[in-house]
Amino acid sequence: MDLRGAAPRPATVQEMANLLLAKRGSTTIQTVGEKWVYNFTQRHPELKSRFSQRYDYQRAKQEDPKVIQKWFDTIQRTITEHGILLEDIYNFDETGFAMGLTATAKVITRVEYYGRRSVLQPGNREWVTVIESISASG
Repeated sequence: MDLRGAAPRPATVQEMANLLLAKRGSTTIQTVGEKWVYNFTQRHPELKSRFSQRYDYQRAKQEDPKVIQKWFDTIQRTITEHGILLEDIYNFDETGFAMGLTATAKVITRVEYYGRRSVLQPGNREWVTVIESISASG
């Protein structure tokens, strides 16, 4: 599930374990314990619980190898049709970012504080734009 961008939440893993347990044919209703998922991930070093991150569905669709291959085929056909040389092919990219922008991070705080802690961010931010270019011939 994780490779397809749908990593299960701990509650889902617990539900799957309970379904597998029920399939064993026990006469009494049994469920895994409250700490079962935590213990399961501890027993399997290849698994780890982490915070999830949003990933746009439209962007993920464009990572399909069929879509990518079609794009490269179109580029190759255009290069061949028009006799374009490698030294005439350039790639340009632009990105912008704010200087001094504070990111979310884990922090250590007193136990009586509940919820997320605020981290001060500088009020005066400067935007930087980066433009880069490279030729296909190097």
